[in-house]
Amino acid sequence: MKEKKIEKALAIMKKAGFKYTERRQAMLVFLESQDKYLSAKDVYEFMNDGYEGISYDTIYRNLKDFTELHILEETEFEGEKRFRFHCNPDGHLHHHHHFICTSCGATQSIDMCPMNFFKEQLVGAEIQGHRFEIFGKCAECANKLQDIQE
Repeated sequence: MKEKKIEKALAIMKKAGFKYTERRQAMLVFLESQDKYLSAKDVYEFMNDGYEGISYDTIYRNLKDFTELHILEETEFEGEKRFRFHCNPDGHLHHHHHFICTSCGATQSIDMCPMNFFKEQLVGAEIQGHRFEIFGKCAECANKLQDIQE
C-alpha cells in the first residue's frame, strides 16, 4: 500500500511537469511513513541527515508544491504550517476532517462534516469553503498524562 501511494504521488508530479529526483522521493517516503502533521523544520531535519546541504527553502517549496498537487494536506498549528500525506486510501480525494493530537501530532480522520448545522445557522449566506479540525490529546497521550498526574 505504501509503495502504491508513493508511486501515485510520483505519477501526479510527473503529469504536472515536475522532475523526478531522489530527494523528492525520499521526502515523500518520509512523509508517508508518518501518521501525523509535520513542520517544514521536521522534514528539513530528516532530509538534512541524508542530503547534507539541502536548503530549508527547497524543503518548503517542495512541501507547497506537493500540497498544490493534493499529494499533501496542510494545516496551521501553533502558528506554524504543517503537512502530512493526503488521506486518500482509495486513490480519490474525499471530504473529511481531522482530530490532531497537540502532544504527539498524530491524526485521526473524521468522516462526519458539521456543515449542515452551520448552514442552518447562516441562512442566506454563501459559504465558499470550510475547514474543520479538532485539536486535543489522543487517547494514548491523555493516558500518559493521567498516569503522570496519579
